[in-house]
Amino acid sequence: MQPQADPFIAPHCHAEIEILYRDEHILVINKPSGLLSLSGKHPLNIDSVHYRLVKDFPGCTLIHRLDLGTSGIMLLAMNKQVNKLLCKQFSERQVSKHYAALLQGSLEADSGLIDCGIAKDVDNFPLMKLCQDTGKPARSKFRVLSRFVQTAADNLFLDDSRAKKRQVTRVEFQPLTGRTHQLRLHSQYLGHPILGCDLYASDEAYFMSTRLMLHATQLGFDHPVSGEIMTIKCNSPF
Repeated sequence: MQPQADPFIAPHCHAEIEILYRDEHILVINKPSGLLSLSGKHPLNIDSVHYRLVKDFPGCTLIHRLDLGTSGIMLLAMNKQVNKLLCKQFSERQVSKHYAALLQGSLEADSGLIDCGIAKDVDNFPLMKLCQDTGKPARSKFRVLSRFVQTAADNLFLDDSRAKKRQVTRVEFQPLTGRTHQLRLHSQYLGHPILGCDLYASDEAYFMSTRLMLHATQLGFDHPVSGEIMTIKCNSPF
């Protein structure tokens, strides 16, 4: 029996990929929300960051991925040797990453460290879950940037009927580990899920935004060839 194709079909993403930096060795881009990092198994999910970029940059490969709804900085290698060098930096946790996020409610603490393991949720595959006993170690720093009341004027609502005033906290995350869905789950751990999260947020938090409010704002790494310390920044659109 042939395996069934993935039933999920991503809506077409009309937004363009922005190139933030490139040379003969690396390519750094700003991924729009709603675009897959890699093409999916379903034939209608062929559009992706890699599918688009390989047309202009043959041989380029992804070093890491961002979820469909997450926007922001992604790093690609222009050849296999550079890919190997960059992947080594990621695996050895020599790369620094920062994200901006909008969380539901007013987060009391101004900053802190979330230290809570993450494991596969075998009852709800392919979701993950918080689990200190069986989960892999996962740590994230957070810092509150602002607290505000969301209104219809913020243009984040799916429709006007949901335009109620709600408390929102804008935070900066710095994941110290790289577990699947780490920031989504650690936001849930805080009791303040990311707006627009379709996997772990409550219905109210999900419907507070037209997209996942998570954006990769900064990436720090050593250039794989020159050794230069690279700090790439990309302002959050929200």
